[in-house]
Amino acid sequence: MATGKVVRKLGDDVSTDIIYPGRFMATVLPTETPQFAFVDDAEFNRRLKAKEVAPGSFIVAGGNFGCGSSREQAASCIKGYEITVVARNFARIFLQNSINVGLAMVICPTIDVGEGDELEIKDGKVWNRTSGKAFAIEPLPRARQAIIDAGGLIPYARRLLMERPAR
Repeated sequence: MATGKVVRKLGDDVSTDIIYPGRFMATVLPTETPQFAFVDDAEFNRRLKAKEVAPGSFIVAGGNFGCGSSREQAASCIKGYEITVVARNFARIFLQNSINVGLAMVICPTIDVGEGDELEIKDGKVWNRTSGKAFAIEPLPRARQAIIDAGGLIPYARRLLMERPAR
């Protein structure tokens, strides 16, 4: 169960270049990419870097979130702030990159919220505590969700290897 505020509401077709502009592609370390999250949205980027956005907050978007290039940094820069992305749907490559880095994301085809609304995720729904409305979640396959829950593909694989019986 997760609760938090909607800190940014975006429309459809938010490209990876909006999330993490290509001019910063030389920076690849997940510890360094967050500083460039939404850098061309100067006020939002400033709020992120100033730690005015609490971990557990939400970015809510329309359809095709993360379209464009296959840059993994677009997922890792959001993950660095421990923000959950709720979108009507995600671009295929961004979806897989997000799973690989452990970015919390929710597919919610009917989501309708405003910036500043308080959300809660529980019982397979996104509950807008501000309006009292609930929106059904389209769950990820269990194997993909397990990778996100583990913190990404590397921690997931490490855990599986550690759980393996000794030969």
